[in-house]
Amino acid sequence: MSSSTLNVLDLKQEKIRLLHLSWFAFFLSFVVWFNFAPMLSSIKEAFDLTNQQVKALMILNVALTIPARVVIGMLVDRFGPRIVYSALLVSGGIVCVAFAFANSYEAIAMLRFLMGFIGAGFVIGIRLVGEWFPARQVGLAEGVYGGWGNFGSAAAAMALPTLALYFGGPDGWRYAIASTGVVASLYGVFFYWRARNTPKGSTYFKPKKSGGLVVSSKRDLVFYIVMCVPMYLALATLTWKLSPANLGMLNGTASMALYVVLAILFVVQISQILRVNSDVLNNVPIPEMQQYKFKQVAILNVAYFVTFGSELAVVSMLPLFFMETFELTAVAAGMLASGFAFMNLVARPGGGYLSDKFGRRKSLSILIAGLAAGYMVLSTIDSSWTIWVAVVATMCCSFFVQAGEGAVFAIVPLVKRSMTGQIAGMTGAYGNVGAVIFLTVLSFVSASNFFLVIAACAAFIFIAVQFMEEPQGHTAEVNDDGSVALIEVS
Repeated sequence: MSSSTLNVLDLKQEKIRLLHLSWFAFFLSFVVWFNFAPMLSSIKEAFDLTNQQVKALMILNVALTIPARVVIGMLVDRFGPRIVYSALLVSGGIVCVAFAFANSYEAIAMLRFLMGFIGAGFVIGIRLVGEWFPARQVGLAEGVYGGWGNFGSAAAAMALPTLALYFGGPDGWRYAIASTGVVASLYGVFFYWRARNTPKGSTYFKPKKSGGLVVSSKRDLVFYIVMCVPMYLALATLTWKLSPANLGMLNGTASMALYVVLAILFVVQISQILRVNSDVLNNVPIPEMQQYKFKQVAILNVAYFVTFGSELAVVSMLPLFFMETFELTAVAAGMLASGFAFMNLVARPGGGYLSDKFGRRKSLSILIAGLAAGYMVLSTIDSSWTIWVAVVATMCCSFFVQAGEGAVFAIVPLVKRSMTGQIAGMTGAYGNVGAVIFLTVLSFVSASNFFLVIAACAAFIFIAVQFMEEPQGHTAEVNDDGSVALIEVS
């Protein structure tokens, strides 16, 4: 049995070199995805934008990521991580450069919408790292991949203003943003040259059908379809935010057209799901060794909804919360709030390590319980608190949030190897769904009640996690020649 320890400095091991190649690809995808946030004041000035237009840009930046993660998951399972990651980085870099030199609000809005696709890069590495590391190490390896890669958003916030000053002039922001796109594209080429989908001698298992997850029973099929609904509700919520009823960035006709498009896409996706599950519908028995329980996927989805979903939402609101609660400057509030994201470097690998060491369900249960308690504490913060105590409480809460994310993706590669990309895509999409829902809640309630809503969701999801089954023994995949390969998952 492989040791659960992992020496990330042992570059003599091919799998360690692959891990570093992967997390840096994810890191760059997040730098590019979040490169406009630290430049917002310059962009606002250059295009003379209203506050409503800025809010619309922020929504557009994340809107496409929900469907993109599902689509990218399917592409990864079918074509392999190497070519998909390379293509995403190169194309994302090109769109980024086009955004940097666009000259109208309509152009930057459309390009920012397209940039949401690069936010799906995370999904690709989950399958890739899962291929290279055994079950006893996969949690920690996925945690390093996710935690260090996630730091790209913080790195963009820290480095880009300085880079813009270095380039200087009114267009310094353009060159700073464009430079991240150029680096991403070049790294995409390098990644294609250096990465491999599997270790030598290993088979890259692909799903026999593409277009959706193949499930094991009619009951699971209904469950799967039901779990697709929240993703479309989140996209409908984003449309509502841009509609005349809210930000007013879309007219009534455009809003209605988007609702119709979402309805059509939902019907198309359901028809694809029914198509790939024709054997289940026609009562064709699925060999027991190839079966898996969809409830495992559903529980991972909702766990990521409350972990990564709450992280995205809290990172968005925390600087303003600190600024208003403690009457701080924007710079000071931003620095204090950044502690929430900084915890990713150790918390996410820590969650993966705990999952490897002490069991998948137990670790996820403890971390989600800690997350619920953490948000309950945050709901009590007010101006009577000492600032440093509030910051410590925030960072303690963020540890449980991000360690929980690590624990979720310590399990994803162990459910069904040939469909890991799709499972990771759906789970990742649920993180964005959580962010949309929680931020929508925040627009109606106080910050204190916002934290309480997250805590209440976490309490329900804690109960759901108790129904998850600990991965045991082996899962089975079928080779092209019909022989069966067993993959260790415990």
